[in-house]
Amino acid sequence: MRTFLQVLLNTMLANVTTSFLWFALTFWVYLETRNVMATGIVGGAYMLLIAVFSILFGTIVDRHRKRWVFVFSSVATAVAFVAALLLFLWQPASALLDFSGPWFWLFCGVILLGAVVEQMRNIALSTTVTLLVPVERHANANGMVGTVQGLAFLVTSVFSGLSIGFLGMGGTLLIAVALTVVALTHILFVRIPEEPPEREADAPSPIDLRGSIRAIRAVPALFALLFFAMFNNFVGGVYMALVDPYGLELMSVQLWGIVLAVASTGFLVGGAVVSAVGLGRNPIRTMLILVVGMGVIGMVFALRDWWPLFVAGNWLYMALIPAVEAAEQTVIQKVVPYRRQGRVFGVASTMEAAAAPLTAFLIAPLAQYVIIPYVESAPGAAAWGWLLGDGRARGIALIFVFAGVAIMTLALLAFSTRAYRRLSASYLQASSPGDSEGADADASSAPAPSEP
Repeated sequence: MRTFLQVLLNTMLANVTTSFLWFALTFWVYLETRNVMATGIVGGAYMLLIAVFSILFGTIVDRHRKRWVFVFSSVATAVAFVAALLLFLWQPASALLDFSGPWFWLFCGVILLGAVVEQMRNIALSTTVTLLVPVERHANANGMVGTVQGLAFLVTSVFSGLSIGFLGMGGTLLIAVALTVVALTHILFVRIPEEPPEREADAPSPIDLRGSIRAIRAVPALFALLFFAMFNNFVGGVYMALVDPYGLELMSVQLWGIVLAVASTGFLVGGAVVSAVGLGRNPIRTMLILVVGMGVIGMVFALRDWWPLFVAGNWLYMALIPAVEAAEQTVIQKVVPYRRQGRVFGVASTMEAAAAPLTAFLIAPLAQYVIIPYVESAPGAAAWGWLLGDGRARGIALIFVFAGVAIMTLALLAFSTRAYRRLSASYLQASSPGDSEGADADASSAPAPSEP
């Protein structure tokens, strides 16, 4: 556990640093150019590249010792951030902010590369839970991971804007480079006990998609869990696209920034609760119950144009996220062989990273040009006023209601499916990650179980 805590703290520092610089870049580009398209493309490219490279990262994690992965990730990020600093010092700000010129894309691309490589470290962290933590403490360790993610979000929300406002992009880059070097230096002195991974003869490709799918299909209904998480992120994309506009309708941008920082403490509390009490005997059941709760929160936190209700709903929603994510990780860590967990986490990351931005891109124009004008019209107000009341952004509130109904209904239906029963049985019957090895070996010669 002491080694795991060192790895966790190192990852927290690395995550905070990359998020800090990435958000600061977005703020800087928008404040200097007022170009929404530029910031939208930058943000979309980040999620897209995570989706594209996560399977590759998962394969790398499985084929190398985890300490090597952490060191490589830190080195790659440090090189990228130093290159970005040199570009900033070399080229004038006008060239770096020219949306139509090459220096803008090179500068943003270098920072993007350093941030995306960090995802490899997050995949490796999930596998180190299996490697370093007793199986009965997996849920608690995953709760600690959720706490770290929440702290990264909190620090980023508060300090990225402050750094750009008071220090500018140059000072922000210097801070990011210094913190990355600190993280790299620290991980060099951390020893992770692990045997050299065995090479698989049937997995020669750098992107072992076949091996990833084989590992998932070896566990009955595991694909169903990954698809459920992906759909949950589809609905999460609605909130990702519309929570900021709704919040800015209720309060000033300064107050909204403070609200985001306060709401992000929900991550800390939720992760701390999981690390203290775990997820119960069946994490899948716990996850579905919590998703139902998230659906209810999404339905009611904007029913009235009242900012305390909205802020409280955001806090509760964020407090449930660490437990939901920890449940998925705990199941994978127990039912998937350790030597293939990196690839499974890579596939899960790809599916989830691709889902939310896709929904955000779809819902934003639909809300702007169809739903909001309809609800603000006389027929729309007459049809939905009884539920939504009067106030600003009632069209966004209606979207929140239907998104909450969708995810709540899906979670309730999942309780009655064969996939839920089979995956729960697989989890409860596996006493340790090693118990899955036999099933994995059998899967290579037997047909995969069919899903309903």
